[in-house]
Amino acid sequence: QVQLVESGGGLVQAGGSLRLSCAASGRTFSNYAMGWFRQAPGKEREFVARISWSGTTFYANSVKGRFTISRDNAKNTVYLQMNSLKPEDTAVYSCAADRVPTRIGAGYELEYWGQGTQVTVSS
Repeated sequence: QVQLVESGGGLVQAGGSLRLSCAASGRTFSNYAMGWFRQAPGKEREFVARISWSGTTFYANSVKGRFTISRDNAKNTVYLQMNSLKPEDTAVYSCAADRVPTRIGAGYELEYWGQGTQVTVSS
């Protein structure tokens, strides 16, 4: 079992930055690929970014060049640095874990999910 807890959300003006954290506990964190997803009101959940055990990253086109995913296996934490934020980035951001990196963002039911943290970008 893996427990995931997100933090770092909040209210920011357009053009600003936030860094989200997802702390994992339970099974060996380094065995899992990690991903970030977001869901805006009235919309389906969408993939944002993923990172493999070894640090290979992949991003949605909508955030490429603005967001950076990283992980610290010693701290059992994955991060999402969000720069140049836009009002359309407003959503609940959730992290997820799966042992197979390519399942993240490919429509599969992932193994573990966090509860999410709200990000609001004002114009």
